[in-house]
Amino acid sequence: MNTKRLGLQKLTLLDYPGLLACTVFFNGCNFRCPFCHNSALVEPGNEKTLAENEAIMDFLKKRSSILDGVCFTGGEALLHEEIQEYAKYAKSLGYKVKIDTNGSFPDRLAALLDSGSVDYVAMDIKNSPEKYAVTCGNAHILPQVERSVELLLSGKITCEFRTTATGNLHEVSDFTAIGKWICGAQRYFIQSFVPSEDILEKNTDFTVTDFQLAEFLAAVKPYIPNAALRGK
Repeated sequence: MNTKRLGLQKLTLLDYPGLLACTVFFNGCNFRCPFCHNSALVEPGNEKTLAENEAIMDFLKKRSSILDGVCFTGGEALLHEEIQEYAKYAKSLGYKVKIDTNGSFPDRLAALLDSGSVDYVAMDIKNSPEKYAVTCGNAHILPQVERSVELLLSGKITCEFRTTATGNLHEVSDFTAIGKWICGAQRYFIQSFVPSEDILEKNTDFTVTDFQLAEFLAAVKPYIPNAALRGK
């Protein structure tokens, strides 16, 4: 493995549903979502609070008898070609492996699914297809995202889709479109934007109300009956 720099949360009860896990953060992202709360990890050269990857691999080995799972997230974990190595290594230690992704690298996602090194995938759905570019800051990414959605909807692996809802970038019609797009998804969660000093676009109010969240959920339910609000 090369010397890419990673970050580590040594214990989480939230990032891997139902498991005692740790979370490994990859630096860098090809999206620029204005409401991103992990802005410190967006730029590849930003090494704030990051540890050397050798130390993290050593941690995984030592804790393999205590922890049940490991979640690889970011930034964007699939931005890094060596994600396959990390997932395979964690799997070899007996961990359940979860990948968080924005869906922009369908070929790498497919390779991970085929390798058997991943047990769970959580994919962000940033907005309706029509508003994807303005929401994620990447004008040409929708075809790749659509391919990743198709891969996960095929049912080959346990997965979830999730959308961080804002009060200004999202409206009810967007969630109707999302529901139609990922109709039949195993799991879909709408999670509220949470204000933070670390968001990319600090001078914009992305606050979403409980009433708006309820409307968004109601728009999705006809297409994904088990859709739910997360964190409410």
